Amino acid sequence: MSSPQSNEPKVDASWIGWFVGLMGNEFVCRVPINFIKDKFNLSGLEYSKETLDVVLEPLFDRSVGRVFGHEEKLYGMIHARYIMSARGVEDMRLKYLMGDFGSCPKFYCKGQKALPVGLSDKWGQSTVKIYCPSCKDVFRPKYRPKLDGAMFGTSFPHLFFMELPMLRPEPPVEKYVPRLHVHGFHEVPLIPIQSGDC
Repeated sequence: MSSPQSNEPKVDASWIGWFVGLMGNEFVCRVPINFIKDKFNLSGLEYSKETLDVVLEPLFDRSVGRVFGHEEKLYGMIHARYIMSARGVEDMRLKYLMGDFGSCPKFYCKGQKALPVGLSDKWGQSTVKIYCPSCKDVFRPKYRPKLDGAMFGTSFPHLFFMELPMLRPEPPVEKYVPRLHVHGFHEVPLIPIQSGDC
């Protein structure tokens, strides 16, 4: 005889569930446990067994204080590898389509959905930025999450559109042209005078 099914939603009490659920971590996706446990995906990363144990903790109790301070970095560097995998690209595709990463602030990009990008692949260099695939520019996210840019890496948006070229938008059709009354500026007066030209 089977037990009755509960209609209550399951609460994820793991460290990963806690971290992914933190306000400001909307850019982060959930890395599967089997991906983290695969030693190949951990090769080259500096971490202690205790830190890995906390990240893999299925029943994480934040009040116990069994946190070593390196869990976010370890998870972040694993996350950067995961989102470059086929399954990771698919997870990020769903977040992209939902608009989880925000949109380009440029007027002529017309709210184009953005992707997260790091300005460095090294931890601690800068926080995450957003990349607009339409104008190909990089911006600070509107809500400025404190996530390290290395969690996404410098190549993620480019790999994303190599894998999913049908999602690549066209560049903006219009471009802002500065004007003075009705006439456009001529570019020659805007060029700085060189010291030898006088």
